[in-house]
Amino acid sequence: MALPVSASQGPSRRASLDRLHALVAADLAQVNTLILARMQSPVALIPQLAGHIIAAGGKRLRPMLTLACSRLCGYRGERHVALAAAVEFIHTATLLHDDVVDASGLRRGLATANAVWGNKPSVLVGDFLFSRAFQLMVEDGSLKVLDILSRASAVIAEGEVLQLVTSNDTDTTEAQYLEVINAKTAALFAAASRIGAVLGERKETEEKALEAYGRNLGIAFQLVDDMLDYSARQAELGKTVGDDFRDGKITLPVVLALKAADGDERAFWRRTLETGEQRDGDLDRAIALMQRHGTLSATLERARLYAETARGALGIFHDSPERRALDETIDFCLERGY
Repeated sequence: MALPVSASQGPSRRASLDRLHALVAADLAQVNTLILARMQSPVALIPQLAGHIIAAGGKRLRPMLTLACSRLCGYRGERHVALAAAVEFIHTATLLHDDVVDASGLRRGLATANAVWGNKPSVLVGDFLFSRAFQLMVEDGSLKVLDILSRASAVIAEGEVLQLVTSNDTDTTEAQYLEVINAKTAALFAAASRIGAVLGERKETEEKALEAYGRNLGIAFQLVDDMLDYSARQAELGKTVGDDFRDGKITLPVVLALKAADGDERAFWRRTLETGEQRDGDLDRAIALMQRHGTLSATLERARLYAETARGALGIFHDSPERRALDETIDFCLERGY
C-alpha cells in the first residue's frame, strides 16, 4: 500500500512534527510555563502527581493544533496560549482517568500515576486538572470557545463509558468501535483545531473545515495507535506490544479478525478477550490471526482514508507555512504505522 507523500514533504524524508513544532515553539514554551503555574496547589500531592504525568507527557500534539490553527487563521493575540493549555489539561485529565479505568501500570514506558500513588489520588487530581481547564476557558471570556471545549469534554466522558460497555465484548461492531474513538480521541482533536478559527474570527465554513481536519486526524491517529498495539513497530517506538490484548479491548484489528474468524478462531477470541483467560503464546497467536486475515493492513488503510479526508479539509485555506505544517502532521500520524 503506497503512503501518500505531500508535496511539501518530498520523497526521501519521513514526516515528523518538527515543522509544526518549529512554527509554534515560542507559543508552546508559554503554554508549558502556564501549565506548570496552573498545576500548582498548596496541597502538595496535586503538583507532584500532575507533574509526574505532564513531565512524562508526549508531543503536546493537541495544544500545538490549537496554536497552529490560530496562526493559520491570522490570529496574532495571546488568547491561544491559555486555550492551548486548557486543551492539554483536558487531555492529561483523561489520561489519568484512563489509566485508573484500565488498571494500567505503564504509560510511555514509565510508571503511571495510579501505579505510584494509587487510584483515588489519580482520579481526584484528574478532576483538579479538568477544573483548571475550565478556569482557563472562563477567563478567556468567549462563550463560543467555552461551548466547544465543554461539549468536547462531555463527549470524551461519554466515549470512556461507551468503551467500558464494549470492553471484552466480542460482538462489538466496527460502527460501535468508531463511535468510541470518535468520542474518546477525535472530539478533542476537533475542538482543539476549531477554536483556532474562532480566535481568528473566521467564517463558519472555516471553523467547520478545521473541525473536520481535527476530527479525521484524530480518528486516523487512534486507528494507527490501535494497529500498533499488535505490531513490531510498537517496540521500535519504545512501547510494549499487546497492552490492548491483555486489557481485553475490542479495537478495529480485533473486530475485523472476528469478522473473518472461523469457529475455532472465534472461540480463541472469546476465551482471551471475553473471559480474560490468557496463556503463554496467546498474543503471538492473536497477531498471527490478524496477519492471516490482513486486519492490521486493513486498519491502516482505513486510517489512510480518514487522513486523506483531513487533508481535504485543509483545501479551503491558502498555502502557508501553517497549512504545510498541519498537512505534514497528517503524514506523521500515518507514518508511525509503517
